[in-house]
Amino acid sequence: MRQKTIAIMVALGLCLSAGAAWATPNFVTTRLHTPGVEKTLLLPAAADHSPVISLGPAVDPVSGKMVEGYAIIHYKDNQAKPSGPGSKPVACYGFLAKGAKWKAVEPWAVNPANGSGLDGNFVFTNLTGDIANWEDAADGTADGSSVIDILGNGTQTADVLTADTASPDGKNEVYFGSISDSNTIAVTIVWGVFGGSAANRVLVEWDQVYNNAYAWSADGAAGKMDFGNIATHELGHSVGLNDQYNTVCSAVTMYGYAGYGETNKQSLEAPDITGVSTLY
Repeated sequence: MRQKTIAIMVALGLCLSAGAAWATPNFVTTRLHTPGVEKTLLLPAAADHSPVISLGPAVDPVSGKMVEGYAIIHYKDNQAKPSGPGSKPVACYGFLAKGAKWKAVEPWAVNPANGSGLDGNFVFTNLTGDIANWEDAADGTADGSSVIDILGNGTQTADVLTADTASPDGKNEVYFGSISDSNTIAVTIVWGVFGGSAANRVLVEWDQVYNNAYAWSADGAAGKMDFGNIATHELGHSVGLNDQYNTVCSAVTMYGYAGYGETNKQSLEAPDITGVSTLY
């Protein structure tokens, strides 16, 4: 859905924007809850409130490739880095790694059960529309033309879904759960090849968990997190974009923080469009 400084992972060739630090694996047990089913998800502890946490290497069961995973944390609090006098211009977009994108179309599934009473059809339809917005923008214009299929088609399910922190399982899964860090609105996990030649980098899996500790709304209600606002941002990670933490980027969809009642991330801004079209 990878604070104040960025650890540039030269060996991996990762091209993250300034403002995020990569946490080293320090596994702790976090309780995630899908309504009706309690389960344990192993999630690395975030170092210094890091928004991007390394999950380490694993073998992708679909391609057989050695891949790496990252959990990208969407925090509620606002500690962005302001621009000072004489600051260089900020592009307000960036990539998980230059060239790391989807090269094969895969399906995804959502279990829309949630603790806020959001209608399941709304959750599914909203995710579908948010994905379509990113795919529409991949040609450089958000006008409904020349749509590029990136994340494929989705389905609703009542099955118990699991965000994969140890290794990918070949499934792209979305659901609501409980996350122990009260500042965490949502988590997106992305697996892929992020190092080596940019031409050989690829994304192979994405999972998302939306925190049931928050009240969610379908219309930007005060005191609640707007689902479309947060989901559009999280799906930016799923297609390969990273967070922006400079305050000059606060209006873009990929700005790394969000608040109650916020809806501006539902639509893509020029930097978001430039980012996804540059990648694809």
